[in-house]
Parts: sequence; structure tokens; C-alpha cells
Amino acid sequence: MSKLRNQARGNSLSVLAGFFVVLLFSTAAFAPVIATHAPTRQNFGAVLQPPSAEHRLGTDELGRDVFSRIVHGARISVMIGIMAVGLGALIGISLGLLAGFYGGAVDNVIMRFIDVLLAFPGILLAILIAAVLGAGLVPVILAVAIFSVPTFARLMRGSVLSVKQRDYVEAARAAGASDGRILGSHILVNCFGPVLVYATLLMGDAILTAAALSFLGVGVAPPTPEWGAMISTARSYMRSAPHVVLVPGVAIFLTVLAFNILGDSLRDVFDPKG
Repeated sequence: MSKLRNQARGNSLSVLAGFFVVLLFSTAAFAPVIATHAPTRQNFGAVLQPPSAEHRLGTDELGRDVFSRIVHGARISVMIGIMAVGLGALIGISLGLLAGFYGGAVDNVIMRFIDVLLAFPGILLAILIAAVLGAGLVPVILAVAIFSVPTFARLMRGSVLSVKQRDYVEAARAAGASDGRILGSHILVNCFGPVLVYATLLMGDAILTAAALSFLGVGVAPPTPEWGAMISTARSYMRSAPHVVLVPGVAIFLTVLAFNILGDSLRDVFDPKG
């Protein structure tokens, strides 16, 4: 923990990124309190208004408050990021543990399945899954989770292959520890660092992928205040009211950037030689 604090003190960008991530999660948690208007309430008497005292970030093409939609969109983006990364990590880590620990036929079967998933570009795989399952929050989460499984599996497999040769694992096996105990108490805990770093980096990618799916019309559908869907419906008004596109675009950019910087900082902490 002290190592992490020292790393943060020496890198102001890491501190700013961490502060932004905390702010994002706080905004998502208290969205109904922070929002000044109902995110889906239309007001055709205040269409495409610029930022003002009444509407801090202006209004969109239906007179909805952009600030309130951004705040509620943060909740959706955080939910997608956490659930998609969590589900993808659960499946990928399990497959990687089994493949790396048992090897042989188990390793071959699991890794050939992973190779099939890797044969598809990530965003195309996510689009295919979302298109098959239909638009909505749950299909987007499943699509992003499946797209993240291969890297988690390969990362965990590589870490297990290295850790299972250590002396303490051999000692546990000689002492009669079961495979489950060795995997849980000795291997998984010592492979946690790289997985945490990748999960942090993937949070930004998951939010960006979900926004891209919504922008293309196969993700979260309007009027749900999702950042990608907001850009999709507002792109026709870029010249007359640029704020309706710039605000959600900046929100996506800063979120992805913050998670990437935070992930890089965690990588430096867990792997300083790298």
C-alpha cells in the first residue's frame, strides 16, 4: 500500500486519474441527487439551448437537460463497465486457471476455444453478439464480457504457468493439499496483480465499446441516457448545437483516458521492472 502511495505522489497524472475515477463512481452512485432534471423529460420550448443557469450543459434536440443525462449516463456506463469486466474476468480467469494448472488435453481444448474467439476482432465480435441478442443493457454487458474473456484467459494461463513452478506450490502439493486449495490459496492470489491491471485498463475499453455499440444502434437504445446513444441521436445538430455532441464525447474521452492512466500506474506498481 505504501508503494502505491509513493507511486501516486510521484505521478500527478495518476492522482488526477484516480480522482476522476472516484468522481465518476460517486456521480454514478448519487445520480438522482446530482441531476437537476429528469433525464428523459422533454421540453419542446427549450430545444437545443446553449449552457445556461437553468441548464448547465444546455439541452438536446428534444429539450432534455444534457447535464442530467450525462450524470445518469455515468451510472449506466459504470454499471456496464463493472458487470461486463466482472463477468468476463470470472469466465476468463476460470478458463485460464484450468488451462495453466492442468495442461495437456484440458489446456488444448480451452486454448483452441480461446483462439476461435481471438480470430474475431473484438468490436466485431461485440457487434455480432449484440445484434443476435438484440438491443438493450443486458446484451451489451454480455457482448462486452465475451469480448474480454480471451485476454483474461491468456493472461491468467501465462501467470499460472509461471507460478505453479514455484517452491511454495510444490511444498503445498507435497503436503497433500488438494488442487482446489492450491489453486485458490497459492496460485490465484499470486496471479492477482496482472489481472487487476488488465481489469482496470479494460474498464475504459468496456465503456468505449458499449458507447460504440449504442452509437451504431445495437446497444442501449434511446431514450435511455447512454453516452454513445446521446452522440448518435445528436450528430445531426453538430453545427447548430455542438454542445449536444461535445459533452458526451468529452465524457467518454476523459473516462477512457482516466482508466488507462490508472491502469498504467498500477502496472508500474505491480511490475516495476517492466
